[in-house]
Amino acid sequence: MNQTPLNVLLVEDDRDLAASVADYLLLERISCDHAYNGQAGLTLASENPYDVILLDLMLPRMDGLAVCEKLRAQGVDTPILMLTARDTLDDKVAGFDAGTDDYLVKPFALEELVVRVMALSKRRSGQMQKLQVADLEMDLQSKSATRAGKPLKLTPTGWTLLETLMRASPAVVSRQELEHSVWPDEVPDTNSLKVHMYNLRQQVDKPFEHNLIHTLSGRGFVLKEE
Repeated sequence: MNQTPLNVLLVEDDRDLAASVADYLLLERISCDHAYNGQAGLTLASENPYDVILLDLMLPRMDGLAVCEKLRAQGVDTPILMLTARDTLDDKVAGFDAGTDDYLVKPFALEELVVRVMALSKRRSGQMQKLQVADLEMDLQSKSATRAGKPLKLTPTGWTLLETLMRASPAVVSRQELEHSVWPDEVPDTNSLKVHMYNLRQQVDKPFEHNLIHTLSGRGFVLKEE
């Protein structure tokens, strides 16, 4: 049994299946919010933090693929497990293209569902298309970044640093974590991060009224709106 309670969102129009899943997850100390149609699921997933989203493919009002695409376009990085009776390769490819992280074919064993949920809960999704904090946006598909609509000129290192900070926001990222994101094998010298962070601030903060990148003495860096 997991030690830290998880919170998942189940978007499933089959009420009997949804009740069975929710009851079983509760036994595993996994709390479960529930939506019976795609539009309601999209709203809940957009407005609340979840560890994992369990998303049925065939849903009223908005199908699972559309929900998944919209969430990724919004920058939601919650891992998504697609639940469906369709098991062809084309169906799976369509799901992954839409931004799902894993696939479980109905009927499935509830024990397997829990195993998948636990695995997905340990990471954020790599499927999202956009990151956003305040008026700062990163489009991960086009590899472009803007603040208040103004394009930012980022070096590859600057891009990696900014992406790391935005994915963690509003949490603090330690100096060591930032260094490892850029130089996973060996940090060049003690001043390298300082120089790159200075250059990043010149792009992200200097031309604008409010700073988004903040240094926390002894802790690291955080990217957030004050």
